[in-house]
Amino acid sequence: MLGIACDPLEHTSMYERGSDDSEDSDGEGGLGNVSRVIIRPPGQSGKAKRGHLCFDAAFETGNLGKAELVGDFEYDLFLRPDTCNPRFRFWFNFTVDNVKQDQRVIFNIVNISKSRNLFNCGLTPLVKSSSRPKWQRLSKRQVFFYRSAMHQGHYVLSFGFNFDKEEDVYMFALASPYSYSRLQSYLNVIDARQGPEKRFTRSVLVKSLQNRNVDLLTIDQVTHSQRSTNRLERSFIRVIVILCRTHSSEAPASHVCQGLIDFLVGNHPIAHVLRENFVFKIVPMVNPDGVFLGNNRCNLMGQDMNRNWHVASEFTQPELHAIRNVLKELDNSDTYQIDFVIDLHANSSMHGCFIYGNTYEDVYRYERHLVFPRLFASNAQDYVAEHTMFNADDRKAGSVRRYCCERLSDTVNAYTLEVSMAGHYLRDGKTVALYNEDGYHRVGRNLTRTLLQYYRFINVLPVPLVSEMRLQGKRRGRPRTHHSRSRSRTRYEVKPRAKTTRCHAPISYNNLSICYDSGGGVSSDEGGYSPTRPVPIAPGSSTFSGYRNYRRAATANASCALHDQYSLGLGDHGGSRSKRAAAAAAPLTIELPVPPGVSVPPKPYLSIIDLNQLTRGSLKLKVNSFDADDRR
Repeated sequence: MLGIACDPLEHTSMYERGSDDSEDSDGEGGLGNVSRVIIRPPGQSGKAKRGHLCFDAAFETGNLGKAELVGDFEYDLFLRPDTCNPRFRFWFNFTVDNVKQDQRVIFNIVNISKSRNLFNCGLTPLVKSSSRPKWQRLSKRQVFFYRSAMHQGHYVLSFGFNFDKEEDVYMFALASPYSYSRLQSYLNVIDARQGPEKRFTRSVLVKSLQNRNVDLLTIDQVTHSQRSTNRLERSFIRVIVILCRTHSSEAPASHVCQGLIDFLVGNHPIAHVLRENFVFKIVPMVNPDGVFLGNNRCNLMGQDMNRNWHVASEFTQPELHAIRNVLKELDNSDTYQIDFVIDLHANSSMHGCFIYGNTYEDVYRYERHLVFPRLFASNAQDYVAEHTMFNADDRKAGSVRRYCCERLSDTVNAYTLEVSMAGHYLRDGKTVALYNEDGYHRVGRNLTRTLLQYYRFINVLPVPLVSEMRLQGKRRGRPRTHHSRSRSRTRYEVKPRAKTTRCHAPISYNNLSICYDSGGGVSSDEGGYSPTRPVPIAPGSSTFSGYRNYRRAATANASCALHDQYSLGLGDHGGSRSKRAAAAAAPLTIELPVPPGVSVPPKPYLSIIDLNQLTRGSLKLKVNSFDADDRR
C-alpha cells in the first residue's frame, strides 16, 4: 500500500515494508517499486551470497517494478507504470548492491512504452556509485535498443555493465534525478544566502494531494515609483511567468530552471537590470507528487497535468487550479501585464533545445510571437530551428501554452521550451555533445539574456551606447584580487644579444645622374613635378598594366632647366628664348669623382611601382620582364 508521509523530507521511502518481510526476502516490500529484492539463481535458498544482486527502488524518484534472472548473468527488468495510469513507462531509477568483484551483467528493460527515443542516437543510461557520486553515461557500445522477438515484439533497452567494487552501491537512472527534497534544500540555501537586500521572496502557493509544497518564487526589485502607474497610462509593470516540472520524469528541465534562478538572483549586470524593471513569477515544481513517486508523466491521480489546464479542478489538480488563479489575477490587474508564460520541459526524442509556440489568426500578433524564438536562436548555440513548431493542435488544447493564448489577453506570449535529455549537435552537424548539469544551467542563462535582448528590441529598455558597452567590456576582466600562477623566471628569460663589430657599407659614386621632367605633365602632390617616364616601357607590359617603369637617365628634358628647383641654376633667366631653348637642349650631367679604394658596382636603376593599380599575378610578371630587359 502507499505510505503517505506527513513530512516528505524526513521520510523518503514511499512504500512500507510488510511486517513479515526481512532484508533477505524475495518478495517486494509493497505494491509498486521493488524494495530490497534479492535475485538468487534457481535452486538456491538461504542467506544471500556475494553476486546475488539486490535491487531497490523504494526511495524518492525511484522506479523499478520487477526484476527476473533469465540467464547466468542476464536480468529482465520491468518498469512500474505511473500511478493510476498504466500507459506511461519510460522513467527508471534504481540501485543495485551485494555485487561481486568484476561481476559482469546484462540488464534488459523490457516494457518501455515509448518507442520513439534517442537510445540509438547517443542517449545512454547514467550510473554512479557510493564511492563515485558523479553521474557518468554508459558507453554507446554497451547500450542497444531494439525490437525483441523473445519479448513479443516489444522494444527492449539492453545495456551491459561491469561491477568493479564490491562495497559500492550502484545507481542507474534515465537522467540525472532532481528530486523534491533537492529542490527544498536548494531553495533553503539561496533563501538563507541572500542578505538584507531581498532579491526574491518565497511563498507556498498551494499544497499538493500528498501535502507537499508547491513553491512560488517572486523575483521583484521594481521601485515604488513604477508601481504607482496603471494600465490606462500604458506604463504597467511587466511580468514573466516560468513553470517547470509539469511532467515528473523531465529532470533536465529542473536543472534549466535552477540555472535561470541562479542567474537572476546573482550579481550579473543583466540580472540587475531585469530585477529592477520586471517581475518574475517562478514555479520550480508544478507536480511534486509525481516527482516524489517516480512517475513518468502523471500526478498521483494518473492525470497528465499538461493536458488538463482547461479542466483543472481544485480537488484533482490543486496545483493547476492555484496557478490559473494567479495568472487570471495578474491578467486582470491594472498594475501588471503578463508578457511571457514559459513552460520548461525535457525531450527524449530530439536533440538540442527548441521552442513550441502557437498560431494566431491575427497576423500582427503572430509576427510578434515569432520574435522571441528567433532571438533565442541567436543566443543559444545548441538551438535547433528545424524542431521549432507553431501550431494549434486540438490534441494539445489542455496544455499551458494553448490555455494562455485562448484565455488570457492578447499581449501574452506563451511558449514551451524543450531541452533534450541526450545532447545537441556541434557545428559540423554530425557530432553530438551530450548535456550535463552545467550544460542545462547554460540554457537557463541564455533564456534570461534573450529576455533582455527582447525588451531592448521592442524599445522597452534603452540600448546602451557604444562607449558604455566598451566600458563594460573592460570591466569583465579578472578582478584585482586574482593572482596568476607562479612561473619560472628563467623559462622566459631573454638573453642579451652578442656584440658585433659594425662598419659602413660601401657606396658607389660612379656617374650618378638625376633627371626630372617639367610641370607640363601630370603633377605630383609636391608641386607639380614627377620623375621622367622614358619610353620604351618594359617588354610584355602596357601603359595601363598598373606599373610604371622609371629609369635613371643621363640627360634631362628641355623644360627641366626652366622650372625644376633641382636644376642647380643652369638655365638663363634673363636671356632670349633661343638661349633658353639651347640651354634646355643641353644635357645635365653630374660627375662625381670616385674615391680611391672603393669598389664600383654595376649601374643601378630605380623601378617605381604604383600599388594602387596592382593586379593579381602582375608583380611576378613585371619582375621577370625587368630581368629580361637587363639581359639584353
